[in-house]
Amino acid sequence: MLSLDDGRLLVKIARETIEQYVRKGKTLEPEGVPERLRQPRGVFVTLTRKGELRGCIGYPLPVKPLMEALIDAAISAATRDPRFSPVRADELKEITVEVSVLTEPELIRVKHPREYLEKIRIGRDGLIVEWSGFAGLLLPQVPVEWGWDVEEFLSQTCMKAGLPPDCWLEKDVKVKRFSAQIFREKTPGGEVEEHVLG
Repeated sequence: MLSLDDGRLLVKIARETIEQYVRKGKTLEPEGVPERLRQPRGVFVTLTRKGELRGCIGYPLPVKPLMEALIDAAISAATRDPRFSPVRADELKEITVEVSVLTEPELIRVKHPREYLEKIRIGRDGLIVEWSGFAGLLLPQVPVEWGWDVEEFLSQTCMKAGLPPDCWLEKDVKVKRFSAQIFREKTPGGEVEEHVLG
């Protein structure tokens, strides 16, 4: 578990990374980062502007040191999310930064796909659905924000993977869950809080 101070530092570095990259085209190289923030972790950076999603990219798996993954995800969320045009410098003062640090995904084992409905908890679990070379991920905060139940959450994760909404009922589909510690600015560039779901 990370502390609130760790979370504040992660959000601060994500914001500084985005600002430096958008304004100057340079990648931030933070110094004096504690060792615990250099361990491999999955991480996502989510940007919102006036309450609307403005970019969200990350690493589901702990394939890079957290700080390295954070910086890459921050730049990608601001400039490489295919759903949005790159963030402009004049938008930065209106953008709120959120960092989600993930646990390693675990396969949910079931005898029948309907058992997923009992094993997944809204507000605790994020989901990854994998099937036939396709994969989709939704963070644990997404179903809370949209008011989805477990079945809708599964369906939406399937669609995120580019699959039919009911593909989670197929026998050979893999469904994995993970949890996240979420740190977000209350206002653009403002105070950072740990966001607790559920």
